[in-house]
Amino acid sequence: MSEIPPLPPGSRPPGPKPLIGLPACIWAEGEHPFHKVGDKYVRAVALAAAGTPVMIPSLQTLIDMPDLLSRLDGIVMTGSPSNVHPDLYGQLATEEHEPYDPARDATTLPLIATALSDGVPLFAVCRGFQELNVALGGSLHAAVHDIPGRLSHRSPKDPDPDVNYGPRHGVTLTEGGLLHGLAGSREVMVNSLHRQAIDNLAPGLTVEAVAEDGTIEAVRVESATAFALGVQWHPEYKVLNDPFSVAIFRAFGQAARERMLERSRWLTAPQAAK
Repeated sequence: MSEIPPLPPGSRPPGPKPLIGLPACIWAEGEHPFHKVGDKYVRAVALAAAGTPVMIPSLQTLIDMPDLLSRLDGIVMTGSPSNVHPDLYGQLATEEHEPYDPARDATTLPLIATALSDGVPLFAVCRGFQELNVALGGSLHAAVHDIPGRLSHRSPKDPDPDVNYGPRHGVTLTEGGLLHGLAGSREVMVNSLHRQAIDNLAPGLTVEAVAEDGTIEAVRVESATAFALGVQWHPEYKVLNDPFSVAIFRAFGQAARERMLERSRWLTAPQAAK
């Protein structure tokens, strides 16, 4: 099915593991805010990308992005119940745009820009996919289901998560694209749990997948010097059950391992020269 075969459960590449950063959302519990990352994302990084997940708190300007990224080998931009604030892409805020997480926005948009400029492998999922588009100058639809001819891409809100994250619609992968190479076919089925979607595609992004209703479902950063991909669906959910999802995370993990080895050479170069 794929140029990168599925990773058997329990299997790991030998040697050190790349450090993969995942930005946190701010969730309030009672009077106290907490930094949180969804379990399915950190498990997918550990199981399928064979990396060590590290949470990045949404501390905005308190984080020195170049310093942080000099210590990491990859970034996974996670999904979230919150949405990118419309002020950041030139639209008026409405109830359809809610809820928001301004601390995450103020952390992730600079994080994406710095990761791309510094050549850090980047994989963006759902909200992260939308953040990638906004960070590079694109815009979003607040409610793609209200556009004539579009499907409802929203979660069915079933009590069973396997129903919510089950296959919902087909997507067509771009001929010769990264995802086409990983899938080995042009057509795949994906899950769908989003209200918002790409409106104006950001400059520098290439479409990697489109849903049957024309909604952009995956993009790649054209000028990136390392892996830089975003998908609107959720490949992290029970990742080892789906060979295509495993292939995506393995390709990202391989790019992160390559950066880890390169960082190791940077760190040992002064000692080697002595």
